[in-house]
Amino acid sequence: METLETVLTRRSVSRLTEPAPDDGELLTLVEAAMTAPDHGRLLPWRLVTLRDGERAELGERFAACAADAPGARERALAKPLRAPLLIAIVFTPVAHRTIPHWEQLASTAAAVQTLSLLLHDRGYASIWLTGPATGDHGVRDLHRLRHDEQLLGWLYTGTAVGTPPPRRLPDPMAHIRTLTQGQALHAKVDACC
Repeated sequence: METLETVLTRRSVSRLTEPAPDDGELLTLVEAAMTAPDHGRLLPWRLVTLRDGERAELGERFAACAADAPGARERALAKPLRAPLLIAIVFTPVAHRTIPHWEQLASTAAAVQTLSLLLHDRGYASIWLTGPATGDHGVRDLHRLRHDEQLLGWLYTGTAVGTPPPRRLPDPMAHIRTLTQGQALHAKVDACC
């Protein structure tokens, strides 16, 4: 798949099934994702994989912190079972005199986006999900997080059930301006050509 096609056709997919990448293939993709922009090459993140019964254990932790509404416990138990592989995204900021916290968080997000694109390129699908459970003590303990680490959610990973619908892309001209005139880029291009 061409890079532009990969970027334009990637979708967040919530209905996932087997297969998911095995550990060897995932390692190859994570190694490639490590090329994402990262000032200082700090790699301020780590990933934790959850497969098989580990997903059910996470569901138990979700259920323990679920709202006290009818059916909430059952829905919480089922959430991690919606994909054959969950990849927990753990932000591990590094104290650094010139590289601020926000740059490290941006680097982590760039690595996850790169991994998502690589998964799509290999025929897999994923969706990055978060929620209040990321701050729950039981969920944090399950992932063996240190006090200074932050759980940024999970990349639910597998194979798409069905074909995701095409996405209507917004007009890029609404999001880019020239510095000097503050006008839309296309207005400047039209004026000069």
